Amino acid sequence: MSRFASLWLLCLGLLLLPGCADQPGKAGSEGSSGSSPDGGDGKRHSVAFVTNQIADFWKIAEAGANDAAQEFDIDVDVVMPPEATAVVQKQKVEDLLTSGVQAIAISPLDADNQVEWLNEIAEKIPLITHDSDAPQSERLMYIGMDNYAGGRACGDLVVEALPDGGKVLLTIGRLEQDNSKYRRQGVIDVLLGRDRTAAYYQEQPDAWDPTDGEIAGDKYTIVATVTDQGKPEVALSKAEDALNTYTDLNAMVGLFEYNPPALYQALKKAGKLGQIQLVGFDENDVTLQAIKDGECIGTVVQNPYMYGYESVRVLNEILNGNEDVIPASKYIDIPPRSITKENVDEYWEDLRAKKGQ
Repeated sequence: MSRFASLWLLCLGLLLLPGCADQPGKAGSEGSSGSSPDGGDGKRHSVAFVTNQIADFWKIAEAGANDAAQEFDIDVDVVMPPEATAVVQKQKVEDLLTSGVQAIAISPLDADNQVEWLNEIAEKIPLITHDSDAPQSERLMYIGMDNYAGGRACGDLVVEALPDGGKVLLTIGRLEQDNSKYRRQGVIDVLLGRDRTAAYYQEQPDAWDPTDGEIAGDKYTIVATVTDQGKPEVALSKAEDALNTYTDLNAMVGLFEYNPPALYQALKKAGKLGQIQLVGFDENDVTLQAIKDGECIGTVVQNPYMYGYESVRVLNEILNGNEDVIPASKYIDIPPRSITKENVDEYWEDLRAKKGQ
């Protein structure tokens, strides 16, 4: 056999050896990590922004998430569970994981009871929280406001509406959420004249005021905290019932975005707008119009647009390998603002611009 033929047979044998066709660094080889900064195999990053339910509040956050998606050239799936339950929220997230989403930002519905589940997600992909935190979980960080500070700002509006004191009704979706507990407590502490912080309740877990029954102070009495499990129609029905039950009310406070409009409708139907003071939270159009018309003393707003934008920006950085985007505090503070008749026009104009209206 000639030297040329021998060399040819040797090369052919090498080519036929198992695995020799794979080259380091190419798809299918052990030298490939299976992922890349763009999501792997040339695909774009894919992240999800998960809310706790469907609401106008979250449509503003969706606008922020979509703007960030365009700016950073990644795919974003904004998921709003049709029911405000932990079961439905979990189903939506499991669907996202099955679809191959690479990172998730979520507003937990029941932080205390979702820790184990959140930890399971965090073991698989980067996980952050927004709007409502789950500090006991392995989430990487939280984006949102200090809900206790937001509650205190709302309490200040109640004091402005009732400087001489009075009887106050609090309404909110549910109290299982981390943000709900702190927001409600902030209002109560202002009305009872307490000088506390969110850290106080982290260090003193038995200091929370009971959720049932009356809470009385020297000037103000919280007659009840009414929950509706995130259902606007239930919020309206319970507001109407409260007006019949507590006939000497001086103020009604709505602590979720849809609560103030429900209180407004109940007060209007009962002919008590202006007689019973209305204090809100978040930026529903009904609430803002009531402020303009002098029928609502004011509302404390978050910045849902930035919740969406910052969540997408941070997840994109994490997927690009930039862990420095996570602060040492594991918290990006987006402070609340109080909106009253003096600044409602300016605020509403800016809000419409962000929503593309």
